[in-house]
Amino acid sequence: MQERIQKIIANAGLGSRRAAEEMMLRGEVTVNGERVTELGKKADPERDHIKVRGRLITSGRQQEKRYFLINKLRGYLSSVSDPKKRPLVAHHLPPSARRGLHPVGRLDFNTEGLIILTNDGELTNLLTKGGRIQKVYHVKVKGSPTEDQIGRLRRGISIGDSKTAPTEIRLLERTREAGNSWYEVTLREGKNQQIRRMFDSIGHSVVKLRRVRIGHIKDTGLAFGGYRELTVVEVKKFFQTPPKSTSQQPKKAKAGRRSARTDQAVRSNRHS
Repeated sequence: MQERIQKIIANAGLGSRRAAEEMMLRGEVTVNGERVTELGKKADPERDHIKVRGRLITSGRQQEKRYFLINKLRGYLSSVSDPKKRPLVAHHLPPSARRGLHPVGRLDFNTEGLIILTNDGELTNLLTKGGRIQKVYHVKVKGSPTEDQIGRLRRGISIGDSKTAPTEIRLLERTREAGNSWYEVTLREGKNQQIRRMFDSIGHSVVKLRRVRIGHIKDTGLAFGGYRELTVVEVKKFFQTPPKSTSQQPKKAKAGRRSARTDQAVRSNRHS
């Protein structure tokens, strides 16, 4: 059965559909020996010979799906390759486990926290599609923003040519030694360096940024630089998660209402 070529490439575990489209536009994809740059072009993954950068890809139906959760350290690139030879997020895994995996979405070079590596194009498309799966971050910013400033960020602000969706932000703690502030930020639609650009816009730059949750997956018990495989149940739950509405403005959370788990996490963040 014929499918769009970018979907076949994504299902083969070489990246998201958007990344596959970029490969096609760069002339890195051939079908039966002919270079294909037309994004609407289709092929049969079971019959046609589809190559990316000269390498024959295997149909996603024929390969075992693998899923790794990594607690990324700062100084690692969320990419499958880098011409500057910088450390890649896949380097948190042993060499034998890396083959064919790609990171789902991106964390900035200087951002820490949870990221998934997989060869499952369907899961990649699901997690990178805005508005469906929440991502939660702990953010340390310089100084103490006012409630009016945080309210602006909650409602959405203009970044470049677009406006951010309503965002859930709650105060976790103000540090005593430097007067800085920790916030928990929940995104449903993420843009490039969105959190850093949001706080820059109100004059309170980000000092530390960590992703602590992807949908129902949390960082509990996973050391920085560590990894584990996702269970079948955890993966299936992503596909069972209903889309979240982004039309309603999130309620402001009270700063004093914190769980013991959050208190412990903040204390750990403050001293790391």
